[in-house]
Amino acid sequence: MSNFVFITLLAAFPALSTDMYLPALPIIQEQMGIPLATANLSLVLFFVFFSFFLLIYGPLSDRIGRRPVLLGGICIYIVGSLLCALSQGIWVLVTARIVQAAGAASASALSMALAKDVYTGVERQKVLAYIGVIIPLCPMIAPLLGSFVLEYASWHWIFVCQAVLASLAMYGTITFKEPEFEKVQGSVWKVVARYGAVLSNVPFSVCCFTFSFMGIGFFGFLAGSADIYVLSFGLTEQQYAMFFGFNALGFMLGSFLCSRLCIDMTSSDILQCSLIGILVASVALYFFGDTPVGFALTMFAMTFSIGVSRPVSNHMILETVDSDVGTAASILTFTYFILGAIAMQFISFDWNSKPEVIAQMGVAAGIIPIVALFIMRKRLHHKV
Repeated sequence: MSNFVFITLLAAFPALSTDMYLPALPIIQEQMGIPLATANLSLVLFFVFFSFFLLIYGPLSDRIGRRPVLLGGICIYIVGSLLCALSQGIWVLVTARIVQAAGAASASALSMALAKDVYTGVERQKVLAYIGVIIPLCPMIAPLLGSFVLEYASWHWIFVCQAVLASLAMYGTITFKEPEFEKVQGSVWKVVARYGAVLSNVPFSVCCFTFSFMGIGFFGFLAGSADIYVLSFGLTEQQYAMFFGFNALGFMLGSFLCSRLCIDMTSSDILQCSLIGILVASVALYFFGDTPVGFALTMFAMTFSIGVSRPVSNHMILETVDSDVGTAASILTFTYFILGAIAMQFISFDWNSKPEVIAQMGVAAGIIPIVALFIMRKRLHHKV
């Protein structure tokens, strides 16, 4: 298994862990007799614990190496997947999802660190963009696979499929040749203290926090899409999977465009254009998102713009650090997903129009990074 394929598979864990069972959420609601906010706890708490475990795996991998951390994390993920498959009540499912999250975090955190270890400079930026092209295939294929399983079996089998897919990552980890890097020495507390060292890097902290807002509109869509398409618009689970895949296509095309643009444009210019795209798409969503087609088209424009922005923003953030890469990658992914978890819980409330709320999230997702980018450019200009 090549380094590129292996890193891509690790980066796909969050999408594989969530999108495959999104078509089952309305069924879970109905079978268990629970509201959306309760059913979505299996999503929200997954991302909350996923985010916190990222903070553990990053510095731990800086101290003992990438492979041991991955082996342990993927084993935990497989156990969590099987527990999900055996669950009968919502709280058992939520608990099992937390176990899943504890394992999935290892793959997600170290995919970014391995990209930094294995690749450098423009090559890394291109690799991140190519991964951004491939990863959206998971949201396109995973709901279709989940809806296919639902057509012939219960939703429990979706998690069996996730355990099987995780076994491929286990094989990749066993055969992967770990690159050499300078490991952090000392006690566990010294390793934890590296968070303070990384966060004291002002350019990293500012970029990491503000750029992570870019995804909140999409996370709102992720948690609310089944309710919007199936319950509000009256589509079937299979139709929902097709519409969801269409939005994921926007991510893929956006990331592919980014891989082309980064040859001739600066990361800062690409990011600025994509943020304006997020803002414009969100305004359009507010006014035209009350039909299946209108909602799909405007969300496509938003996800396309996020697809363009994500690889270059990750690259710009990683360029601000020279050491403690695993720790920095953990903070970066933690911030992105914890803000996403907040957005997912926020959309789960009983709003009159969920598309309008997602649109408002998208406006914030565009404005906050644009302001930060403007301030950074102004400070750089003054220094020059």
